[in-house]
Amino acid sequence: MLEKIQKLLNEKKYSEVKSILSEQKFFDAAEILEALSDEQLPLVFRILPKDTAADVFAYMDSDAQEKLIHAFSDKELKEVLSDLYLDDAVDMIEEMPSNVVKRILRTADAETRKSINMLLQYPKDSAGSIMTTEYVSLKKDMTVEDAFKRIRQNGVDKETIYTAYIISANRKLLGIVSAKTLLLSPMECLVEELMETNFKSVSTTEDKETVAELFMNYDLLALPVVDNENRLVGIVTVDDAIDVLQDEATEDMEAMAAIVPTDKPYMKTGVFETYLKRIPWLLILMLSAAFTGSIIRNYEEALSHGYVILTAFIPMLMSTGGNSGSQSSVSVIRSISLGEISIKEIIPVIWKEIRVAFLCSITLAIVNFLKLLFIDKVSIAVCVVVCATLVVTVFIAKFIGCTLPIITKCLKLDPAVMASPFITTIVDAVSLVVYFQIATRVLGI
Repeated sequence: MLEKIQKLLNEKKYSEVKSILSEQKFFDAAEILEALSDEQLPLVFRILPKDTAADVFAYMDSDAQEKLIHAFSDKELKEVLSDLYLDDAVDMIEEMPSNVVKRILRTADAETRKSINMLLQYPKDSAGSIMTTEYVSLKKDMTVEDAFKRIRQNGVDKETIYTAYIISANRKLLGIVSAKTLLLSPMECLVEELMETNFKSVSTTEDKETVAELFMNYDLLALPVVDNENRLVGIVTVDDAIDVLQDEATEDMEAMAAIVPTDKPYMKTGVFETYLKRIPWLLILMLSAAFTGSIIRNYEEALSHGYVILTAFIPMLMSTGGNSGSQSSVSVIRSISLGEISIKEIIPVIWKEIRVAFLCSITLAIVNFLKLLFIDKVSIAVCVVVCATLVVTVFIAKFIGCTLPIITKCLKLDPAVMASPFITTIVDAVSLVVYFQIATRVLGI
């Protein structure tokens, strides 16, 4: 498709380019425009039909948006801003450099500028920061016929018309009604008789991750956002909730991999910036891993007198311990993020992991004992030391893996930082201490 469009551009067949892009979904059209050269991008954007241009613009990445903004005249920029939904406009502004933001706000009309500034004032991780003020509101004394008239008059520029919100004269939220309910009800029926009064809403300061969880738990398409006096100030739509879930999942994965989270896509993050995101945890983990080296050095002389074979099993013990701890921590972190377990359930979680550790450790120890005895052909005493250490290590790893994320959550920190790298480092040191303590008692080293 891109090659075809570029060929048409070279032949200056702009009407055909417009026809092709008009048939594309907004996301697909945005991807095509992002792949164009800096010279072609403004030209093709201006070819887009006016009723779709803003929607395509909203789906483009921030770099392409910035290029277009620099190419726009003030009139063109004002037209795009007026057609953008407010939450999309705010998302765009948050990605732009300050000089571009100043131009955007200067170009926008007074009402749009006021709404954008209001949304920008909310905390970054709050419901207010991801909501839009473009929704359909109704009065409770309206008939269904009146409701349809109002939706037809005002619904064109609204984020969604599938749910309407019933408010009082002072904008207090009284109830909600779906378009389906209105469609299936008699025209003379009052909205008050149809509206639902048992509905979910959130405050402007509610954490956006909690908001996204409500969409997931209750299959919502939109969620009203109210102030401290229960006045309706905006709504969060399902597309914004999906963005939040994606961002949170990415942030958790980065934290679990010992990377400082970043908002930029991988290919748009510079080498030095990527280095700065990764090096802090690498330094911390490297220095903490030095403890394991010091533990080995303490027993170096003893190992060199007859039991050098013990060093061959250190990687296996450390790897098994780290993997066991990672299994528990990832499971618990995921359950915490989904709201399946809470801080008060730490005892049941530990009890479950202890039973799992018993089954896993016994299985691993039996298999390992047979391998050591018949394949590696080591003495029974060494088999006992290694397998006993394996059992204790798995128990300790499971315990640490399940408790640290919950304790971290209790301290109001991100549990994801207590995932694989951090727990593995702790378990490595503990498993070595256990290994040499058991070897000392069994083998007398």
